[in-house]
This record gives sequence, structure tokens and C-alpha cells, in this order.
Amino acid sequence: MTTQVAILAAGMGTRLGRPFPKPLTPLRDGTTIMDQQVAKIRAAFEDVQLYTVVGFKLDMILEAHPRSLFVYNEEFDRTNTSKSLLRALRASGDGGVLWLNGDVVFDPAILDRLKPYLAQERSLVAVNTAAVAEEEVKYTVDADGFIDELSKQVADALGEAVGINYVAAPDKAALIARLDEVGEQDYFERGIELAIQQDGIKFVPVDISDLWAVEVDFAEDLARANEYV
Repeated sequence: MTTQVAILAAGMGTRLGRPFPKPLTPLRDGTTIMDQQVAKIRAAFEDVQLYTVVGFKLDMILEAHPRSLFVYNEEFDRTNTSKSLLRALRASGDGGVLWLNGDVVFDPAILDRLKPYLAQERSLVAVNTAAVAEEEVKYTVDADGFIDELSKQVADALGEAVGINYVAAPDKAALIARLDEVGEQDYFERGIELAIQQDGIKFVPVDISDLWAVEVDFAEDLARANEYV
């Protein structure tokens, strides 16, 4: 069975201050952020269809990774990740979709941990309970242990979302509808929240705290990511 994976790589990455797409940021080992993402995805899944959502300086990503299917977010300069994910899900085939932000440097063991949930068609959010930084997307859970709130504004959070998520096949249509209705500047997490609140979708928080994942927003994040590669 083919596993569908989407990398959200359309943004301008202004906080890191590079003149090229942030996923093409070099790492200490000579690869780029996207190089290691693609290699780990292809190693983890025997049969994978990889979608890459592009926008800012898209030709650079196309040249670096010509084997992907590319989805164009032509509004990359005025929309956020909600609209990039929306385009990826609409372009995908039948079945669920695993997606990750294009700036995540991560332990490949995370993908192995998520595989049983993909096999069971359970929507999920990979989380780190060891840290709760103010700038990160945070979460709480409901009485049954499923994701309840998911945003940067969450109070009394249990941990952080690490930017790797899965929407199961039965839940995909509802998430598409919610992503379509959220604002242009909303993160995709707002679409997840609405799908939880209004459609009853259950997202499992999968704890990867014993592994490592770094979203590279600032120079200090890049330095931390380089400690692992």
C-alpha cells in the first residue's frame, strides 16, 4: 500500500533570514533540511508518494528534489500553512496523508513510531512533552486523551507539537473543509481544532519526547538541529 507524505515548503522563512527557501538550509553534515527529510521518508516507507508544496523560489526546490510531485501554493506570500496543507490534501489520492513542516529536522525513529497509527488509520499529532516554549504550537487533551486544543495560545499546555502529523482517510474530507474555511493567515492547526470541535475527529497525541525533533525557525534552532546530525 502506498503511503502518502506531504512536505510543506512554500513559506518564505523570513525569521531565519536566508535568501533561499528554508528547507534548503544546509546542515552540518553537508545535507539540507529537505535532503534529510526526503531520505528518511523514503527509507521508512517502501512504497511512498511524496508531495512537496512549493511557493517561494520554487525553482530551487524543484531542481534539488525532482522526484517529488509538486503542489503549488501560488499565494505563498500571503497565506500560512493552512492553505499549503489544503492544497496538498486536495492533490492527494485516496487514503490518509502524513505531513510535516518543511523546517523539521528529526530522528528517523519517529516515523517508525508513527507507522502503527498509520496502519490503523488513526489521525495523530506527534508531540514532545518535555518542553513547552512560548513560540511553539502547544496542546491539551480531552477526558479521553485525544487532542483538544492545538495552537500557540494554549494555556496550561501538556507539551508541544513537533510539526509531524497524520490525517486518516475517514477524517480527510472534514479536515479539507475546515482548512478551506479558516483564515489565510491561520496555521493548519486551526483547521485541526475546528475538525475536532465541529466534526468530532479524534487526533491521538503520539509522544516522541524520548526522540528528537527540531523546527528550525531561528539561528539557535539551526544550531540545536546541527547537534543531532
